[in-house]
Amino acid sequence: MRIDIVRVPIASPSDMKALKLRMEEGAIDPSKVIAVLGKTEGNGCVNDFTRGYAVDALRRFFSTYVGAEAAACISYIMSGGTEGILSPHFTIISRVEEGNQPLPGGMKALAVGVAHTRPFLPEELGRGSQIEEVSRAVKEAMAQACITDNSDVHFVQIKCPLLTDADMAEAAARGVEVVVNDTYKSMGYSRGASALGAAIAVGELSSDQAGDEDVCVSWDKFSSIASTSAGSELDYCEVIVFGNSARASGELFMSHGVMKDAIDAKPLLEMIAANPGAEVVQVLAKAEADPTGVVRGHRHTMLNDSDINHTRQARAVVGGVLASIVGDPMIYVSGGAEHQGPAGGGPVAVIFKRPTG
Repeated sequence: MRIDIVRVPIASPSDMKALKLRMEEGAIDPSKVIAVLGKTEGNGCVNDFTRGYAVDALRRFFSTYVGAEAAACISYIMSGGTEGILSPHFTIISRVEEGNQPLPGGMKALAVGVAHTRPFLPEELGRGSQIEEVSRAVKEAMAQACITDNSDVHFVQIKCPLLTDADMAEAAARGVEVVVNDTYKSMGYSRGASALGAAIAVGELSSDQAGDEDVCVSWDKFSSIASTSAGSELDYCEVIVFGNSARASGELFMSHGVMKDAIDAKPLLEMIAANPGAEVVQVLAKAEADPTGVVRGHRHTMLNDSDINHTRQARAVVGGVLASIVGDPMIYVSGGAEHQGPAGGGPVAVIFKRPTG
């Protein structure tokens, strides 16, 4: 396979002008698109409807080119919140499976696989059932991407559900309890369970090391490659696995590191230094406010701000740090990093293009 990555700016969640232009230029073949990863300009919280709006607009757009059934098979993952200098955009991921030759000498290139879980009942969110099902889906996406070595997985993007008031009422009517009776807090539990599922899938944790009692409690249990985002626009999990494979071709490849806190630029700088001459195609990262309320010995107020949610502030901070290094604000930074990297930190990954000549 060969994976192509094209980023396009958007003026609104439904803006398809730049996407259409790149298709007309031949940079994107709609029949080869397998996923769209987007940043929309909502608040990233429970009532961020820009995510669902963008998914609906994208699905309608691709339907005009490939038909409704094929458009529905594309994986759409939207992350709300472009605080600070983050620029709203779509990252279009295409896979070409014919006419490609593996790279010489066992070299590995970027490979991407997609999968999804079954729909979840409200009482399953944030619990072992979600962990197990996400782990299965991640393994399925890895197999689709022809990634056989766990160390070749560099980023697992997961879109997961949250609990709505209607979900909680429906569960109560059946006499079952949900993990938490708060729609906003449910986002963290769903993100956390999804991240633990990814950790098990790639061998960072064993299946008996993460269960109901660990979600949003055992912060020492985390994934260094998971990025999870919760929304009300779906009742199942969408999974996109990014990594390198000897069965892939092309000039793109990937690497990742882990930020220890929101101002830790070292992992990104080290990846760039380790790949001289390579072009940065896209940066993917998670952002989190340190739960201790302290960063490198100094107090921060993100967790106590009643006006602006801490996940929004964390996205702005991490987005500014990473964008200043690559000189580009059109990067993917998602907030809420429960069990995604160490507490207060988060994974950061880079898609590179090999230098030619």
